This record gives sequence, C-alpha cells and structure tokens, in this order.
Amino acid sequence: MTTSVWLAFLVAAVLISISPGAGAVNTMSSGLRYGVRNSLPAILGLQLGYGAQILLVGLGLGAIMASSAWALVVIKWLGVAYLVWLGWKKWHEKPVTSGDTENASEAASRRFWQSALVNLTNPKATVFLVALFPQFLHAGEAHGEQLAIMGLTLIVVDCVVMLGYALLASQLFRWMTTPEKQQLMNRVFGSLFVAAAVALASFRRA
Repeated sequence: MTTSVWLAFLVAAVLISISPGAGAVNTMSSGLRYGVRNSLPAILGLQLGYGAQILLVGLGLGAIMASSAWALVVIKWLGVAYLVWLGWKKWHEKPVTSGDTENASEAASRRFWQSALVNLTNPKATVFLVALFPQFLHAGEAHGEQLAIMGLTLIVVDCVVMLGYALLASQLFRWMTTPEKQQLMNRVFGSLFVAAAVALASFRRA
C-alpha cells in the first residue's frame, strides 16, 4: 500500500469514527459517568467488536453475511434489542458522585463486554467494511498485508476519536452538581441509545 493510498484511507477512517453512532453514544455515556481513565475498558471493548468485524470481512465471512438477507436481519434486530435495553438501563441509572471510582473499577469487565457487543451486533459495520476495503486494495499486492494495515488504522483512529468523545463527556460532570442534573443527563443518554436503536432498525442494505 502506497503512502498516498494509506493517507486517503486514513481520511476515510477519521470520517467513519467521528460520525455519531452507537459506539460514540456508549463512549460518551461512560465518560460522563466514570471519567476518561475509567472509560478505557468501554473503548477497548468497542475495539474488540470492531476488530472482530474487520477480521470477519478480511476472512470473507463478512461478504457472505452481507449477501445473506436472513443473517443481516437477525443481527440487526439483536442489535436493536440490545441498544433499547442499554437505553432503558441508562434511563433508570442512579446518580453518582465524582468520587465514585470503586464502582467504576468493579464494573470494568462488564462495561468492556457490553461495549464489545455494541459493535458486534451492528450489521452496518459489516456492510460498510465490505464496501470500503475493495476501494483501497491493490490487486498486485498481498491482500492480507493490506487488510492488516487498514484494520489497524481503523482501530487506532477509532481509539483516538473515542478518547476524545470520553474527554468531552467527562467535562460535563462539572456541570452535574446535583442528582437532578445527573438524572437528566442519564435520561438524555438513555434516549440517545434508543435513538441509535431506531436508526439501526431503519437500516436497509442498498
């Protein structure tokens, strides 16, 4: 892969990551409640799910799934149900204090796997990657190496962008000085999870 092609792919990767979606909502929700450092498990969980999607596409399974209407429908509605459930949990989440780090540590594993499922149950990612990768693959070079470079680029860029989202959300905690304001923000993010579910439910493969 030439430098010019990689730079073009890098621009595409940045645009993909900064586009608001379920992953961004999940990261901002975690950043708001736990701060940047304790949001790392959630961010890494998203990357596990993203990496699994990239691996599936790289192995060719993603293309098979993208061509199977039944498989996409099943995955889509699993993702919709999961996002609605996350929204319901966030809506009813209890207010916390800025010193509530013990619960954050105890919940790190749970937030990691919860976030991984957010990306694993997103068929839009599979379809998008199936459409994206061929645009940057050079027929005369080893596909495995090119896919590895693109996959690593996507994950690194997404990590940086999600850290930015977590940092932005963590600053809102200074404004959340009362339980009432925290409850309001919980309900805002709960509604955003449900909105992401609605967006996923309306997804139709082109």
